[in-house]
Amino acid sequence: MGYPILADEPLRSLIEEAVSAHIGRRWQIQKVRDMHDYACHPSAILSDASYSVFAKFSDAANGAQQFEIELAGLRRLRQRAGVLIPDPVAILDTEGGSILIMQTVPEIERGPRQWREIGQALARIHRVKGRRFGLEINGYFGPLPQDNTPMDEWPAFYAERRLIPGLRLAVDSGNLPSEMAKQVERLIPRLPELCGPLVKPTLLHGDAQKNNYISSPQGAYVIDPAVYYGHPEMDLAFIDYFEPVPEAVFDAYREELPIDPGFAERRALWRIWGYLAAVTVEGAGHLFRLQGALERYL
Repeated sequence: MGYPILADEPLRSLIEEAVSAHIGRRWQIQKVRDMHDYACHPSAILSDASYSVFAKFSDAANGAQQFEIELAGLRRLRQRAGVLIPDPVAILDTEGGSILIMQTVPEIERGPRQWREIGQALARIHRVKGRRFGLEINGYFGPLPQDNTPMDEWPAFYAERRLIPGLRLAVDSGNLPSEMAKQVERLIPRLPELCGPLVKPTLLHGDAQKNNYISSPQGAYVIDPAVYYGHPEMDLAFIDYFEPVPEAVFDAYREELPIDPGFAERRALWRIWGYLAAVTVEGAGHLFRLQGALERYL
């Protein structure tokens, strides 16, 4: 899907013109690598054999706004935490949607060092503290709206800004059985007793799954954030919530910042928000994950 949309006209000419202006010379697409299986939008790596970009397309009415917020989140992570981010090239408005173009990061195979760099990058983000949970602007978790309206208490924020809206979206999608929706409703009042010790509002990547890091010779780059100030265990729980990662990630993080011993008991609690989103966007195939998490706390 990524190839015909992004490498064929009229989008091809728009992308070539934008990249040419960015690098100051004529640039034409010669190689295409479809990346749609790795992203929630049609996307591809496009190259003229010497300079390559990553481009993704959104047909949403507010696609350009979503991309602007994504770049603002990346800039915040770089400015506040000093982590590596890809260089943005352009956001293009088209008749059928919007395109985000970023310079491609040279990716290398992950070994022990690269996994540790992911843990170190996450710890650098989590060193940044805020005054309240949330953010001054709302955002997106993948294609879904993310309410970041600030609040003072984490259990209330997790309920009001994450689980309740996430439940509503999952129900509206038609993918969530009514009995499971009732289980989420029963869980929400228990959050004050389940959320663990008080924490300071902490800068989060927001969607810190392992595929949202790129391992490069320069270190770990972060991509696709859903930035806000929240509980640091949210990011820690999301790193491996679909696929396992080596313990080296957590070992490197612990060398920078502590992980509360109760995190293992709360890990599935933080994933419920992500599972609700996955059920909403991708369907019933994720219900078993959501059910397993709910059963731990009911």
